[in-house]
Amino acid sequence: MRISLFYEFPLPRPWSEDDERKLFQHGLDEVELADKAGFSTVWLTEHHFLEEYCHSTAPEIFLAAASQRTKNIRLGFGIMHLPPPVNHPARVAERVATLDLISNGRVEFGTGESSSVGELGGFGIDPADKRAMWEEALEVSIRCMIEEPFTGFKGEHVEMPPRNVIPKPLQKPHPPVWVACTRPASVQMAAQRGLGALSFAYTGPGPLAERVQGYYREFEEKCTPVVPQVNPNILAIGGDLSMMLARTDEEAVKRLGKGGGFFAFGIMHYYMTGMHTPGRTQVWQKHLEACEQDPSLVYGPGRGPIGSPATVREFLRGYEESGVDELILLLTPRRHEETMESIELMGKEVLPEFIERHEKAEAEKAKRLEPVLEKVEARRPASTAPLFDETYAFGGLPKGRNDYTANEVSLAMGEMTAGIEEAAQKLRSGQGWDSRNPAADAAVEK
Repeated sequence: MRISLFYEFPLPRPWSEDDERKLFQHGLDEVELADKAGFSTVWLTEHHFLEEYCHSTAPEIFLAAASQRTKNIRLGFGIMHLPPPVNHPARVAERVATLDLISNGRVEFGTGESSSVGELGGFGIDPADKRAMWEEALEVSIRCMIEEPFTGFKGEHVEMPPRNVIPKPLQKPHPPVWVACTRPASVQMAAQRGLGALSFAYTGPGPLAERVQGYYREFEEKCTPVVPQVNPNILAIGGDLSMMLARTDEEAVKRLGKGGGFFAFGIMHYYMTGMHTPGRTQVWQKHLEACEQDPSLVYGPGRGPIGSPATVREFLRGYEESGVDELILLLTPRRHEETMESIELMGKEVLPEFIERHEKAEAEKAKRLEPVLEKVEARRPASTAPLFDETYAFGGLPKGRNDYTANEVSLAMGEMTAGIEEAAQKLRSGQGWDSRNPAADAAVEK
């Protein structure tokens, strides 16, 4: 079982002027240490307008910075929103490919639709359309990564003419593709399409074992791949409270503080029962009030990787026995210095045994899946992408309705050309032509 970290970058109010800068700088320090400690992946979500709960709105920028301070840790979008009003599929392909290149091929491409009224409403998305938007955008973004050129697409939500989208990712044919899953039916859908399942719904090790078995059963029996490279993997959240290690269980619970339950509270507020006034509602204060009424909301043991190294090892072993491929550990509001100590303790006293067992298990899994992959590939449908019309070309000034012409560049080029000609005239009149240097004469003429 791989063990990874999951960031949303919550930032409780009240805010001081420097808080957001510190949030990201502390995150970079933590990811750098997590790389040295042996964590498999850092997963970073993308959310919009969910103030206090999540300030990770441009994950590719943070992950790009992290890529330059790390060597081995994978860099996961957990997830990138694919509905085109949020992220156009060509832009998705460009950003994923760029990150893959500058990280030397360490990207995990997690995808999703969004489920909050804040985001869907903020971008004018009808919730009834979001699954169809995701399906079309996934196809187009992957095709943009691999086709030279992309040959075009016309769907209900995405329409794009042929273009050669650059750059192309380092991982061929594309980085591993995942999809966010909050329900058992979503996990089945991921398996049926050959995608990794980001099972973000908290489930204990017992029920998780059944979900893992169901995923691989669906993959073997019903998978019809929708991407060129299948990704048979299932990931789960390890508990519903933030990771926090210390020398004793008591110290870890003390360090966890009231931030431990903010992840679940934020979900309830933004996705289910809360009413939010932008820039006004005090989400953290509401969380504190809920904790006063029910202190168990933030109590640690048994609800997350919280405690001494021995306690956390035992907690993680339960998930390992479920057969899940990867476990992500939450990092909700907490003190940076104590988080660094927690990551260091994980690296020294917890992760090594899991890394050793995973290397062996991964080899066994690859061998076990060989005949399954043959059956899956035999079900792969023929490509429906149109052939490229070799006579197609684009050029000239952009034309719009009512005879509008976007001629800004042509006007600027006219001014530039006039300036060049004026400089050439001054050179001619002041120095004359240098007949002994034809190359210089030609440069002036140009």
